[in-house]
Parts: sequence; structure tokens; C-alpha cells
Amino acid sequence: MNRKTAALAFAGASLFAITAAQAAEITVWCWDPNFNVAIMKEAGEIYAKTHPDFKLNVVDFAKVDLEQKLQTGLASGVADGMPDIVLIEDYGAQKYLQSFPDSFAPLSDKVDYSGFAPYKVALATLDDKVYSMPFDSGVTGFYYRKDLLSQAGFQPADLQDLTWDKYIEIAKVVEEKTGKKMLAYDPNDAGLTRIIMQSAGGWYFDKDGNLSIEGNTALKAALEVIQKIQTSKIFRPAAGWADWVGAFTGGEVASVTTGVWITGTVKSQPEQSGNWGIAPIPKLEIEGATHYSNLGGSSWYVLSASAAKDEAIDFLNEIYAKDVDFYQKILVDRGAVGSLLAAREGEAYKSSDPFFGGEPIWQTFSDWLSKVPSVNYGTFTNEVDSVVAAHQPELANGTSVDDVIKAIDEQAQTLVQ
Repeated sequence: MNRKTAALAFAGASLFAITAAQAAEITVWCWDPNFNVAIMKEAGEIYAKTHPDFKLNVVDFAKVDLEQKLQTGLASGVADGMPDIVLIEDYGAQKYLQSFPDSFAPLSDKVDYSGFAPYKVALATLDDKVYSMPFDSGVTGFYYRKDLLSQAGFQPADLQDLTWDKYIEIAKVVEEKTGKKMLAYDPNDAGLTRIIMQSAGGWYFDKDGNLSIEGNTALKAALEVIQKIQTSKIFRPAAGWADWVGAFTGGEVASVTTGVWITGTVKSQPEQSGNWGIAPIPKLEIEGATHYSNLGGSSWYVLSASAAKDEAIDFLNEIYAKDVDFYQKILVDRGAVGSLLAAREGEAYKSSDPFFGGEPIWQTFSDWLSKVPSVNYGTFTNEVDSVVAAHQPELANGTSVDDVIKAIDEQAQTLVQ
């Protein structure tokens, strides 16, 4: 080999090395610097220990900005400027998958999904292919003030197998004995309706993704509960997120029913340590009813057009699908309950929490996680949800649930055409 040939060969090898290094640089889009962004950076640091050329570029957006930028990029069909991995809220997963076919890489042949909570896998499945790396769970719980419930004559054992009717009866006694309302509630937010509906295996859409409002037993039962809550006056009105949070952190109400991600907020008041407990959420009295549900949650997706697609998939698979220790760390550091079921065997999940009187709350939540009913969020969950929220206040005025459902159905039909 002459000097010129050797130089060319060296240049070619150098170019290949540079290209390989560039190919291993993964760009991720997500939101929330203290949760999703921080957790993804932690995952990158762990992976880089065994993949020294790996580089991770995590870009933090406001959630609405990310969704708008992703939508615009996918619609244009241009790969330049797009991420390799993107975080998508579970409610919007099917909309992206169905609206932009072939834009996301199926992971079914690379990831063992038998190890994840079934409901998380189902919501990212289309035509028998799974597209997401399941991430955080919104598994729900009934958080209650043990001190206030005790004053009203109720012990933890009394709260373990509630129906919603029994919950309302208890709420009336709590107010009578303590002067506290049972919950804070915003009639213009349909989050509690979604929790109750999914606990019985129902959603705004059927298993095939078709709109399901009229004739939806779980939705009707959920709205009947919402009407009872409103008309029985067991709630303290809440206007928006901050007011809702302030009601339970400030000791104005005796309980909150929502996703596990609220745990850190509940624990933000150290003077309340030992006064809180958790129980399964109340259940409906209809066929298929359970004490388990979900609110929120998101998952990671790899774009098909990514030049680093294989590296991105391997990274997600190695950390999010296999690394149980990673899940212990993000639980302790960030309060993140992942949907990998094997993580339940880790020490962090088994540990007791002094704030909750020594209860192993993470183990409890992770046990409930595996029991959440699977539903199809369809392609227009957010749109239909806004319609439901708009009509909920009518229930307080005595409008029948059937009439409200009919109005919701008529308006929703125009949105899903």
C-alpha cells in the first residue's frame, strides 16, 4: 500500500469512526425537567457505562410545544430536525400511530413485553405490533387522612373494599364529625370520571377504537357517581390544578383519589407525616368493576426515520426493559413508578414509608399496577374528554345522566368524523 492509498484508507476509517460515533448520538424530546428529562438523563448515564461512544441529547419542551412540533414534523414527512426518541402521553398514542402510519418503529421483535403491565402494552398496540417502550404509570390510589377518618370513627380496615356509594356515606360522616369535606373537585375536569370509568374496563371508545358513549355502562355508572358527589355536596370546589392541590396539602379535605405521581406532592408537607394512608379506589357496582385504574402516564417511541434507530431501540431495551436497579433509583429519586413488573422485586419497592405510617406503598401501587383494566384510548380521547368536562356541571343542576350522555354523544360524533 503506497502512502497516498494509506492516507485515503486512514481517512476512510476516520470518517467511519466519526459516522459511527454520530450514529450513536441519540436525541430525545420530552417535557418536565424534574421528572421525564432527569430520568432520561439518568438512563443515558447508565447506558454509557457499557457503551462509551454513546451520547444522549435530551431536549426539554413544554408539553404542548412538543406535541405541536412533533405533529408539524410528522405531517411534513421531513426527518431533519426530528428526534430519535420522543415521549408521548398515553392518551394520545393511538392518534399518532394511526394518523402517521410507519412513522414510528415497531419494537415487538426486540422487546419482551410480557414483563410489562398489560394495560400499558395494549394502548401502544396497533395491528398486532407494539410501538412503545412503556414508561411511567398513572396507577391510581385513594389517599386519605388517617387522623381525620379516625376522628370520624373509621379505621384503615374500613376503607379497603369501598364502593362509591359507601365512600359518599363515609364522606358525609367525615364532614359531620370533623367539618372537612371528603375531596376537592373541579366539575370542569373529567379526570375523576376517567378514573372511575377505566376501573370497570370502559372508555370513550370500545375495544376496536370506535366511539362508545351511549350504551357505555361504565361511563354511565361513572357519571352517576359524579352526579352523586356533586349533589351530595361532599366536595370542596377546586378551580384548577393549584387550588386542587392546595386543598389536600393544606388539610382542607380528607382525601384525594388520583394517580401515583401525586405521592411526592402529598409528602411535601412534613408536618403531616404519619397522618396519611392509601387504599384501593372505590369500585362501581356493575359487571367488570375493579378497585384499579389509571390516570395519565406516558411512554417512549422511536421514530422510523431516525438514523440512529437501532441504537435508540437498544438503549431503551437495555435500560427501560431490563434494568431493575434503574427503576429503584428513579423511584427513590423521582417518585417514578415504572410499568416494568420485575421492578417490584427491588429493595426500593419493598421499603416502608414513614410518611405513610410505615406502609410499603410502592409495593402496593406496583401490585395494583398489574390489575389495571386495559382499554383502547382511541384517537380522540382528549377531544371527547373536553366535551365530557363541559357537560359535567349540568349534573349538579339535576339534569339526568341519560340526557347528559346524549348531549355528549351528539357533540362527540362531530369530532371524530
